Amino acid sequence: MSAMNGMNGMNGTSGTYLGMPAFPEAAREAVGNTTLRANLRHATHTIRDKRARAVAELDDWAALREAGRQIKDHTLRHLDHYLVQLEESVTAAGGTVHWAADADEANRVVTRLVRETGESEVVKVKSMATQETGLNEALAEAGIRAYETDLAELIVQLGEDRPSHILVPAIHRNRGEIRDIFAREMGRWGRPAPDGLTDDPRELAEAARLHLREKFLRAKVGVSGANFMVAETGTLVVVESEGNGRMCLTLPETLISVVGIEKVVPAWRDLEVFLQTLPRSSTAERMNPYTSTWTGTTDTDGPRAFHLVLLDNGRTDTLADEVGRQALRCIRCSACLNVCPVYERAGGHAYGSVYPGPIGAILSPQLRGTASEIDASLPYASSLCGACYEVCPVAIDIPEVLVHLRERVAQGGEVTRRGVKVTLRPAKGHAAERAAMRAAGLAFARPGVLRAGRRLASRTRRLHPRTLPGPGRAWTATRDLPKVPAESFRDWWQRTGGGKDSGKDGE
Repeated sequence: MSAMNGMNGMNGTSGTYLGMPAFPEAAREAVGNTTLRANLRHATHTIRDKRARAVAELDDWAALREAGRQIKDHTLRHLDHYLVQLEESVTAAGGTVHWAADADEANRVVTRLVRETGESEVVKVKSMATQETGLNEALAEAGIRAYETDLAELIVQLGEDRPSHILVPAIHRNRGEIRDIFAREMGRWGRPAPDGLTDDPRELAEAARLHLREKFLRAKVGVSGANFMVAETGTLVVVESEGNGRMCLTLPETLISVVGIEKVVPAWRDLEVFLQTLPRSSTAERMNPYTSTWTGTTDTDGPRAFHLVLLDNGRTDTLADEVGRQALRCIRCSACLNVCPVYERAGGHAYGSVYPGPIGAILSPQLRGTASEIDASLPYASSLCGACYEVCPVAIDIPEVLVHLRERVAQGGEVTRRGVKVTLRPAKGHAAERAAMRAAGLAFARPGVLRAGRRLASRTRRLHPRTLPGPGRAWTATRDLPKVPAESFRDWWQRTGGGKDSGKDGE
């Protein structure tokens, strides 16, 4: 049975980590873990500093970023067309396409395909989509063992842990912890770790190679995701740094790829943009050491059977949101995690999703909805500093989407989930916020009321408390309440003559 099964508490239907608290509670516990914070601080600062240097090498980085945004937006606007074209191209090249409306359907399809081969184990390329669906757990229930072959995913699997980072799932572990996991757990999964294993990175990597080599040579079925799918040719692309992906994509007789429908791009030439921006934004490399592309099947090389499972699982619903849909541009580089001050202190597990950090805070609530306590809390897991937007290689305005989702959480209302109208109740604890926003809306819609309120605030400023009472106490406990000036800008403008020709007080 998979060591992940039953250990990480993931619900295969929704991708929610069962039993996990909302973000504020989970983050409060995480920030008290000094080892975790030290691991995260060292890793994120190292990665983001290297990324900044790699990006600075390109004079046309801003143009590449804009090109990536435009390609993704164009594709999303015409997603139906490009998905049909993709299916036709994959089929013409000898592959078989399956459509999965949700995680359960995707898991059923993959489980059936593996059973039809008669095999009871698969090797896997690192895949966010299969983590999202909880595929490992579904396969384990069917008596099929899934082996993760990415080094960081292997560490997570052997440690009966959960991924905490998009690019480096074991970022929360240090070398000593990894050595202990290898020494303790490798023997239960196959070849044991060498005697006297130390925490030297070269020794750890060699132990992983020896452990995985027998699995690569034995496995008849490989499971992957894909970074991109090219509609015009039916080509799938995986970029990675270790070579395990190349082994999984070429050695097995059957290859099954589970990919989100948003990963399609129109043409081969579009890869020219993303194969520059993705490696620099993720691993700070000029190009990935391994870029694997495959188009259907051939008689003389690679797998004899290829199956592509196209996963929706909330993406169509996200596409319908004009503000939120930009989250579907994401190319999973993880740059936003490495610059986020909240992620650096709380870590990935606090987000309760396989998508942590700023992108997870806007993607997970859209894919899963905001009805649960944990998903309703994610849009608030940010200081709105904007660092995530600045580094995003496809210019996703994450702060804009966060504010948009906060409005949805605070107001409730009706949304469509999986083709069904669902009424969302306003989140608990937001009554005071909703009342304040409505009052502010009424005031801003009436210039006279706003002007009177400003003048009243100025004249009573000496009576204003330093902290707010009631529900406002939580806000002022961590923030300074700004002082009200003696005179508003508009009053000053009118008094000094600046507004002589502007009518009534600039209104």
